[in-house]
Amino acid sequence: MVVTDETQFSRRASQFDLRAYLSTRQEQVEAALDRSLPVIYPEQIYEAMRYSLLAGGKRLRPILCLATCELMGGTIEMAMPTACALEMIHTMSLIHDDLPAMDNDDYRRGKLTNHKVFNEAVAILAGDGLLAYAFEHIVEETKDVPADRLMKVIARLGRAVGAAGLVGGQVVDLHCEGACDVKIETLNFIHAHKTAALLEASVVSGGIIAGASQTDVQRLSRYSQAIGLAFQIVDDVLDITSTQEELGKSVGKDLRAQKATYPSFWGIEESKRQAQQLIEQAKSEVTGFGDRAVPLMAIADFITARTH
Repeated sequence: MVVTDETQFSRRASQFDLRAYLSTRQEQVEAALDRSLPVIYPEQIYEAMRYSLLAGGKRLRPILCLATCELMGGTIEMAMPTACALEMIHTMSLIHDDLPAMDNDDYRRGKLTNHKVFNEAVAILAGDGLLAYAFEHIVEETKDVPADRLMKVIARLGRAVGAAGLVGGQVVDLHCEGACDVKIETLNFIHAHKTAALLEASVVSGGIIAGASQTDVQRLSRYSQAIGLAFQIVDDVLDITSTQEELGKSVGKDLRAQKATYPSFWGIEESKRQAQQLIEQAKSEVTGFGDRAVPLMAIADFITARTH
């Protein structure tokens, strides 16, 4: 029997110690995030920013940035400021998403949401502060990376978080809440922008920092779009099947808000199958990078296997 390269790489990915890899990278990211944001005057806003930024989580976006930079021949040191910036932007989106005017949630990552601990006004400003500081942090802290690469990264992040990305997806999501005629194409648009756009920026930014070619950037983009959509499908399934203790946030809120979700279109089992199919597509995009792509392949598998 002929064993394809894809099968060989999938086998290596399954043997890869992803738990140890994620643990090590997570510790590095946590330390860098802690250093990145000291408390100064006015203390309350910095404490609010740090409360959500350092509240834990998988740190998937910064880890993807680091992994892709290494894949393309760069170093962790080159990519860490951008990795931290990605987590700052992601944290901003969570703070704002949890507000009463948005998803109105009381818990995030197993802790009270930012506006519950501080207040709505401070929570909004904490998100604003993290978003602005993310771009400053990239420019001020990145070393030994050509300026033209950083400009491309900043443009990517700006697009991913703005009306062409996260903000646009959130607006359509709010508009569709409670609607009974939402089409699958609209749901795909929401999550390609609200969820996948920042994941794509995380992966592609790591490649750009390391000097990836346009062809490689396109492959990384397709990989990340696929895992981004799979990530959201799994999120929708977990909102139904998980517990608040496992998930670290309220469960069943999509159903209560009458939101369109992938299980509402396909059911749970078909949703899982669709997510797995996307993961296989993603992995096929990076097998050509050889053994260096094993972390990205293992992370792709982790997305459908996760329980929170």
